[in-house]
Amino acid sequence: MTRVWEWNRPVTVREVLEDLQKERSIAYTTVMTVLDNLHQKGWVRREAEGRAYRYEAVSTRAAYSAALMNEAWSASDNPAAALVAFFGMMSPEQRHALRDAVRMVQGDEPAEPAPAPPPDGRAEREPPVPPEQAEAGEADAGEVPAAGSGDPGR
Repeated sequence: MTRVWEWNRPVTVREVLEDLQKERSIAYTTVMTVLDNLHQKGWVRREAEGRAYRYEAVSTRAAYSAALMNEAWSASDNPAAALVAFFGMMSPEQRHALRDAVRMVQGDEPAEPAPAPPPDGRAEREPPVPPEQAEAGEADAGEVPAAGSGDPGR
């Protein structure tokens, strides 16, 4: 899926194969099988072009990521604690992006650009929010369920 999303247009098995072969040796039939499986699962649509198919993503990578986050959050027996744990794992830049996203959804002021990372290229991380800051009676804020529908990015 990563390659299909990166191309952002309908692609053939041959195009994906040639792109993947820049990094490793892989067989045409392997790429064809994976794209066919993705089609059967509904992740890509395909259209015949001569003797080949052109494959196109059904949704964006962002929509897929959002669906995974929603699935994981919905599966939690304590959604507030899961969010506290998730926010605690975020970098300052990710938290800034989250604030911007909330403003956009609420229709508030326009988003501001995220602060630039330190000159050495390493983002400083703030410590996670301690579980005791979550609402009283909640489960351990470090428990975050994993999404269970597979990873089409591989």
